[in-house]
Amino acid sequence: MNIESRIQKAAIEGLKHLYSIDANESNVQVLKTKREFQGHYTIAVFPFLRQSRKSPEATATELGEYLVANEAAVSAFNVIKGFLNLTVSPACWTELLAGINDDPHYGITPPAADAQTVMVEFSSPNTNKPLHLGHVRNNLLGVALSNIIAANGNHVIKTNIVNDRGVHICKSMLAWLKYGNGETPESSHKKGDHLIGDYYVAFDKHYKAEVADLMASGMTKEEAEAASPLMKEAREMLVRWEAGDKDVRDLWSKMNGWVYAGFDETYKMMGVSFDKIYYESQTYLVGKAKVLEGLDKGIFYRKDDGSVWADLTDEGLDHKLLLRSDGTSVYMTQDIGTAKMRYDDYKIDKMVYVVGNEQNYHFQVLSILLDRLGIAWGRHLVHFSYGMVELPEGKMKSREGTVVDADDLIAKMIDTAREAASDRLDGCSKEEADDIARIVGLGALKYFILKVDATKNMTFNPKESIDFNGNTGPFIQYTYARIRSVLRKAAELGLATDQLPSCDVPLTAKEESLIQMLSEFAAVVRQAGVDYNPSAIANYAYDLVKEYNQFYHDFSILREEDANVRALRLVLSSNVCKIIKEAMSLLGIEVPERM
Repeated sequence: MNIESRIQKAAIEGLKHLYSIDANESNVQVLKTKREFQGHYTIAVFPFLRQSRKSPEATATELGEYLVANEAAVSAFNVIKGFLNLTVSPACWTELLAGINDDPHYGITPPAADAQTVMVEFSSPNTNKPLHLGHVRNNLLGVALSNIIAANGNHVIKTNIVNDRGVHICKSMLAWLKYGNGETPESSHKKGDHLIGDYYVAFDKHYKAEVADLMASGMTKEEAEAASPLMKEAREMLVRWEAGDKDVRDLWSKMNGWVYAGFDETYKMMGVSFDKIYYESQTYLVGKAKVLEGLDKGIFYRKDDGSVWADLTDEGLDHKLLLRSDGTSVYMTQDIGTAKMRYDDYKIDKMVYVVGNEQNYHFQVLSILLDRLGIAWGRHLVHFSYGMVELPEGKMKSREGTVVDADDLIAKMIDTAREAASDRLDGCSKEEADDIARIVGLGALKYFILKVDATKNMTFNPKESIDFNGNTGPFIQYTYARIRSVLRKAAELGLATDQLPSCDVPLTAKEESLIQMLSEFAAVVRQAGVDYNPSAIANYAYDLVKEYNQFYHDFSILREEDANVRALRLVLSSNVCKIIKEAMSLLGIEVPERM
């Protein structure tokens, strides 16, 4: 039992003993004492004044006296109005550090035999363009969420749904046929996803030119867009694709193969992997069948033009199209099919969709439809809705080719890290220097994105992200490497770094604060899992590193003359190192042994 739980349990017993109050964990909150006050933990007694029939100061004082007398963890207290500030005994801190030291994965809960199975969907790329900065945020959030959910004792399945069909895919295909002259990734020396992305941009360029010409001939913009021969050809190609036309399907398979090879390179560089990949080309027919089944059961209805709809007015929503009049499916149909296949494959207990906040309405509707169709987790699916990511220059547009390509961004981050850390890489082999630059560059990118509350829009500034001071990935990585250096030197001197002294050692306030922060890691991981909040882990890691650096600046470790104090500080440093690595690992961030 951790210190907070011990104090909480004792306080509940004290309130019962002193005032016959039947308190519980929800109304006896043990919070960390604010820095400006003396103490480690604080209990507010205001909720109990009606039953204690005493002033806030008197009630807090009597409860404080009870805790000092009956709970060994509490050595002293002070009262400020109705706030009871408690001081934890030094022996208790040492005991707590020993427990953390004995647990190689402190704060991480392995899944039990009956653990829930949670599927997390993220990435969801289109095969008409390469991954860009928006995809980077999506992938990093997906990996971090998966790790955090798993760290809370769940079985996690990481999944991806590839948008490999639809008119947008046909646009790239048609443009390649018209303007490509047989170009391939090999002949162009481009990654396949980049090559296909170029043709998506080319389609839009020619389409806009057509629309402009038609408007010049007297059409309105809407009329011109409807009359565009290029757009008509793209839609006809989609119909041929759905009819199984061999030529269209062969071209589609070839071009998608180029894209997948490109995606795989980018995923590998980002440290992203999946347990199962689904493809809309395989799920949309399942979705159509499920929609038609719902139609037969009266869950959905058909309009005179043959289209199929869901009436959601009883949920305060509108009518939702599920099948077009020509029989082709929409995104909602595909998501229904994917959901059925996932449940059939894994019998999952919970589904988490990592998708931007522009799709909030879509997932509100999907949840209702899945529930009506009998998908067990449908009503309680989780849409992890996150905000847009932009650059200081503003928004990005795929069709106009103004997106920030993920590959280019990663390469730039690694180059910037190499330049920023050049003085730290002296004496390293080229291979080691390249690896450190990769770890630091990607760490800067990942941490800068993940430290921000995911629900908020954010601006990614590459220059700010690679800073060895402040709330950045490199600052945390450098501190980890610094501690590892201390521990290596201790080992060279024959000093143990995992053995606490057998006698009591007086602790400084900074050492107590560090142990307290280490002990909080388990609660931070739990709450991050409850809230689906990777930024809580990121900012915890930064606060821990900041506290340790102050300790490192103020106190000697290897030069400490008292062997027992030195031993405690080495164990403390070793466990700070362990928790930093664990926290960063949850975020999908590596930490270098040297830097």
